[in-house]
Amino acid sequence: MKVFDNTTKRIFLASWVSISHTEASNTPVTQLQEPTPKVFCDVLLPLRRQVDNIQVRDRQLAHRLCQLIPSQCPFERDVKLFGKTLFHIPPMCKLNPLYEEVVSLRFRAMCYLADECGEDISQYC
Repeated sequence: MKVFDNTTKRIFLASWVSISHTEASNTPVTQLQEPTPKVFCDVLLPLRRQVDNIQVRDRQLAHRLCQLIPSQCPFERDVKLFGKTLFHIPPMCKLNPLYEEVVSLRFRAMCYLADECGEDISQYC
């Protein structure tokens, strides 16, 4: 048995509390219910929604988006010295809080060019 499993079982067993009927009738309902989770405020949510709501309906806009938004992270690198790899810099794009929305926008632009305009999008891949 792993330590994590043992700790999880202890927490699970400790979370069950027995209350007699007389205690339950005297206890207010608010104390019997679980506390409500704290609300997480996402300050970038309006910007995310705005990027998600961009409609790609123009050929020039679609071309610009495909050219401006890279298909791979431009920061990922292998640092080499005399032909040997010293270290690898991992892609940092996923640290961007708008990464998913921007990649989705590029995908929508590519789909518009391929489906609506009938263009070859292999140059953007």
